[in-house]
Amino acid sequence: MTARRRIVLLVAAVAAAAVAVVAAAVVSSNGDSVTTTTPAPERREGRPPLSFALGFRTDEEAHDLARAAAAYQRGDSEAAGALFARHDSLEAKVGSALATWPERSLDRLEQLAKLYPEIAVIQLHIGLARLWANEGDPVAAWRATIDVEPDTPYAIVAGNLLHPQLPRGLPAFIPSFTASPEIRRLPPERQLDALRRAAGRGGVRELLLYGVGLQRVGRPVSASRAFGQAARRAPGDVEAQVADAVGRFDKDAPAGAFGRLGPLTRTYPTEPSVRFHLGVLLLWTGRIKEAQRQFRLAARSQPGSPLAREARRYLETIRRARS
Repeated sequence: MTARRRIVLLVAAVAAAAVAVVAAAVVSSNGDSVTTTTPAPERREGRPPLSFALGFRTDEEAHDLARAAAAYQRGDSEAAGALFARHDSLEAKVGSALATWPERSLDRLEQLAKLYPEIAVIQLHIGLARLWANEGDPVAAWRATIDVEPDTPYAIVAGNLLHPQLPRGLPAFIPSFTASPEIRRLPPERQLDALRRAAGRGGVRELLLYGVGLQRVGRPVSASRAFGQAARRAPGDVEAQVADAVGRFDKDAPAGAFGRLGPLTRTYPTEPSVRFHLGVLLLWTGRIKEAQRQFRLAARSQPGSPLAREARRYLETIRRARS
């Protein structure tokens, strides 16, 4: 197995594990409380972190950016700066600005924002730099990150920073079916294109799987569009309606997702997908007891179904976190 393949498999395994431990994160953070306002961020010592969304890129620049970020992380600013200086992309410019921290780092990032006001990677790191420099408003920069490029992993990270009391990321829709063996056998970096092509010529299931793929690569807006298209195409398909609701979840305004998913419990009271995903959304708003109730209903409704097993896994995770 190549090193590249091992890395891809590791990333996939970490992503899968994150779904299982999110319940523990909620339990250990804020119990059953629900916070709707953004808490004031605490000022930090040291220097701000770097966060680059490189996806499955394997080009020379992506390799250098990853190496530079690792050097920066371990405190080798000189090596990081030299690697960033090889390239002229905005990610490299952001890295170069932070590699000189604290010397003019924030000023350079603010200048970049004036030249490129609608670039999320810049806004995200301005917020981080403001926080670490104890200067300016980091929250405004993170909100700008979401406003300018909401369909990016940077917007998701900004949401994490704006809502530190909630689980990281966004709730994912989990279908009761999987992609074809032909797609599953493809390298991960080729699967999304294959899912897109299948959605273009297929039906509701193919659209839902494409939406799941978009969620996994950090494109929540595109995923929501795919889920919405599936829901409109098949108004009587319960999984399409559930996916549409989950895709609409917004940490700033979760009521929109609940307003669509909640009524489905009356239409489909024994459908595990409805109960399971309602439990997931409840977890993402910190309502543990209510989430547990929905997971129990999902586990009992169709005991042998994949989502019933997933619901039991969530319940066990919550139990362990509270023991």
